[in-house]
Amino acid sequence: MGIVRDPDVARRIARAVVSDIVLYNAKKAEEGIAKDNLFDLLKNEIEEGRSYYVSRVDPEIVKSTNFFNQALVDLLVKPWGRVPSKAW
Repeated sequence: MGIVRDPDVARRIARAVVSDIVLYNAKKAEEGIAKDNLFDLLKNEIEEGRSYYVSRVDPEIVKSTNFFNQALVDLLVKPWGRVPSKAW
């Protein structure tokens, strides 16, 4: 595996990494939304995922885009909108 220099591939990697975080931590994600401490509960998993993403993607793409954070919002936060939370 080499360093990814294509922004579209970088975006897909970010989404795949966050999808895995959600898949393997669905209960924690739901609990985190309900208790408004999602990022505290999944801190280690998110940091591990971000580290993997950064290790695979060209540093210029990492620096000039927000793909990983966008994936967190799109895949980790938005789908839980039905869960009652103080956050909304």
